[in-house]
Amino acid sequence: MSEEFDRLVEIMVKLRGPDGCPWDKEQTVRTLKKYLLEETYDLLEALEENDIEEIKSELGDLLFQIIFLSQIFSEKGDFSIKEVVNNISEKMIRRHAHIFGDKSASNSKEVLSIWEEEKKRENNEEAHRSLLAGIPKHQPALLRAQQISSRVAHVGFEWESTEDIIEKMKEEINELSAALTKQDKQEAEEEIGDLLFTLVNIARHMNIDSEFTLHKTCEKFKKRWRYIEKSLEQKGKKPDECDIEELESLWQRSKEEL
Repeated sequence: MSEEFDRLVEIMVKLRGPDGCPWDKEQTVRTLKKYLLEETYDLLEALEENDIEEIKSELGDLLFQIIFLSQIFSEKGDFSIKEVVNNISEKMIRRHAHIFGDKSASNSKEVLSIWEEEKKRENNEEAHRSLLAGIPKHQPALLRAQQISSRVAHVGFEWESTEDIIEKMKEEINELSAALTKQDKQEAEEEIGDLLFTLVNIARHMNIDSEFTLHKTCEKFKKRWRYIEKSLEQKGKKPDECDIEELESLWQRSKEEL
């Protein structure tokens, strides 16, 4: 394995070298950010489709981005890819003290407790440091909401049952309805946010990933809408030429056939 990994690193070094590729030599940390995101989303799509060959390919693309970024930092004298690999290896050993150390954990909750304790030691966190520190604010909002609610739940700030969260959801719907009645856009925006956050908590309580759940719903909607478009194309029509009754009829048919 070391030989294959070293070969990939050597390819990256050559691409960035004096006689390397002009495009690769021009890249910076800033310009590579978008490619890192693109490769990550390509991998997520491959995983969702369970396309083994595509997963293998996209994992390689993502790995190359990590090596690319590491090489740029290495050229500046900050750190090398070897240090990146050693750092994550040591971190995983420390944070799995129930496997590599003298601690014990019989379930996932205990494992997460050990993980968070070790994170605090690593970051020299003091007692007053926020439990929610370190959650990236630029990541997808549903994912961020799930991480925030998960962390506070681990210390006991949690509903006792899913039914309790559903009652909270009903409360948020009533508050949103009141804001809409008043035509108060700012209040409606706030209530929509509260409602979305509550829905994330329902999903989390049921061990459902909100981000991917909404993604799947978007894909389902796209397929049904494409069914409508194809059905109308056969009649020589377009969606904007139909009334809502015809569109709704086709939508219901798509639910039955897809």
